[in-house]
Amino acid sequence: MFDRLYRNIRIATMTENGTPYGSIADGAIAVKGGRIAFVGPAADLPEISTSTFVEDCGGKWVFPGFIDCHTHLVFGGNRAREFEERLNGVSYEEIAKRGGGILSTVKATRAASLEELTKLAVGRIKRLAEGGVTTVEIKSGYGLTTADETKMLKAAKAAGDATGIQVQTSFLGAHALPPEYAGKADSYIDYICSDMIPAVAEAGLADAVDAFCEGIGFTPEQTERVFKAAKAHGLQIKLHADQLSDLSGAALAAKYGALSADHLEYTSKASVEAMAQAGTVAVLLPGAFYTLKETKLPPIATLREAGVDIALATDANPGSSPVFSLQLMLHMGCNLFGLTPEEAVAGITRNAAKALGLTDRGTLEVGKRADMVFLDIEEPAELAYWVGGVTPKSVVIGGVTSSS
Repeated sequence: MFDRLYRNIRIATMTENGTPYGSIADGAIAVKGGRIAFVGPAADLPEISTSTFVEDCGGKWVFPGFIDCHTHLVFGGNRAREFEERLNGVSYEEIAKRGGGILSTVKATRAASLEELTKLAVGRIKRLAEGGVTTVEIKSGYGLTTADETKMLKAAKAAGDATGIQVQTSFLGAHALPPEYAGKADSYIDYICSDMIPAVAEAGLADAVDAFCEGIGFTPEQTERVFKAAKAHGLQIKLHADQLSDLSGAALAAKYGALSADHLEYTSKASVEAMAQAGTVAVLLPGAFYTLKETKLPPIATLREAGVDIALATDANPGSSPVFSLQLMLHMGCNLFGLTPEEAVAGITRNAAKALGLTDRGTLEVGKRADMVFLDIEEPAELAYWVGGVTPKSVVIGGVTSSS
C-alpha cells in the first residue's frame, strides 16, 4: 500500500488547520511513489502491507522541506576585499567608480566557464541543503549578455541536477547596466526584450523573469517593458522592488500578476493593497538588510493587515547578502523584522512555495511531494530561537532520504 511509513513523529504540516504550525502531536506520514499518501494522527492509519518499510522516528518533529525562494547562487569570484574596504571606511561609490561592486562580479562571471560556475553553485547549494533546503530559486543577472546569462542559467540547472535539489530559475538580465551600455539604459532594455528573453524562453532555461526596479537599477517604465516581453513569452514575473526607495515597484509587480515582490523596505500601503489583490507574495530578505546596515524596516504590520503572504529567503549573493543559511534568515526575520516564529516557518515553507508558483510542496498534505525535514527539537519555535538554526537529523526529497 505504501513504500515507506514514518511513525512516532510530531508533524508541522504548515497547513492552516487551526492548530499552531498545523501540528499533529502523535502522527504518521506514508509515502508512495515520491509523494505523500497519508498524513495524520497515527490512530487514523489504515492497515498497512507487510512490505511497507516502517521507520520509528523517536518523537522527532517533521516539517515540509525548506524552500529558499530568492538567491543569486551562480556567480564568479567574491567581494570579500571590497567588504573589508567598506569596513575600513571606503565608500561603495568609490569602489564602484574603479570598477568594483556588481561590475566586478559581472567581470568574474563572464570570465568563468560553464563548468566552473556549475562547480561553484554545487558547493553553495550543498551548504543550503545542510540546513534542510530542498528547493532553491537561482537568478541570473551577472552576465548581462545573452551568451553569459544563458551560461548562468545552464549552470544553475546543472547544479540542481548534480545535487538532487530542485532548482527554479529566474532570468534577471535587468539587474544592472553593463559597461558596454553605459548611458544607454533604454538600448539595453531593447536588447533584453528583443534578444535575451526570446533566447532564454526558447531554450526553456527560465521559469520566471525578474528585474531590479530602483534608482540605481531600472525605472518603472523600463521594468514594465521587460514584464511585457516576459508575458509575451509565457514567463512568470518577479521583482526586486522598493528596496532603497518607493518607486511603486511592488504595485507594478502586482499589476502584472507577479508571483512575488522582494525586499519591500520602502513599499507603500497602496502597493501592499495592490499585492493583496493580485495574490503577490512579499519576499523579505533580512540578510541584505543586515549586511547593508539598513534601518528602514519592511511594512510588516501593513502586510499582515492586508493579508499578504510573507516569505523569507537568503538573497545569497556576493555583494549585499553573502549568506548560505536559510534558518539564520528565519531567526533574523523574527529578531529584526518582528515576525512570529510561526510566520517565519511559513515563510520558508508554504509561502516560499507560493512565491515560486509551486503548488506541489510547502506543506505536508496528501498528494504533495514527499519533501521533509526531520529535526530533534522539543518545539517548532526552536527553529527561530537557535541563532543559525538546527541541524536536521535527516532530509527527504521526493521520498528519497539522505542523513546528515
